[in-house]
Amino acid sequence: MVYDRNNIFAKILREEIPCKKYYENDFVLAFEDVYPQRKIHILVIPKGEYTDLDDFHRKASDIEIIEFFKAITHVAELLKVSAQFDGYRVISNVGSNAGQEVPHLHFHLVGGEKIGRMLPKRNDYG
Repeated sequence: MVYDRNNIFAKILREEIPCKKYYENDFVLAFEDVYPQRKIHILVIPKGEYTDLDDFHRKASDIEIIEFFKAITHVAELLKVSAQFDGYRVISNVGSNAGQEVPHLHFHLVGGEKIGRMLPKRNDYG
């Protein structure tokens, strides 16, 4: 996947499109999803041009990787959904088979309510 500098997250980073920010530092931006799927639905993105998690791990500096993952848990704590509260889920789709729609690495942090099973148990497939 080639990085598209006109993707919606790149436009948000350039402040061409507004967002409701929850957290920002030199490496990361966390903001509210405009189409929330749960009571709390925040997107956490690196500020660098990375298409997905694979691309990020190949190209990002150690400080970018550390700050990105620290930001996820920091946002969960700010929103009071971290493990010390009721918990949360983090999801990142990588590639078309996984349903990735925007070619910029992003994690969905969802919580604030019971989410349930992510996948059915193997014996539920029939």
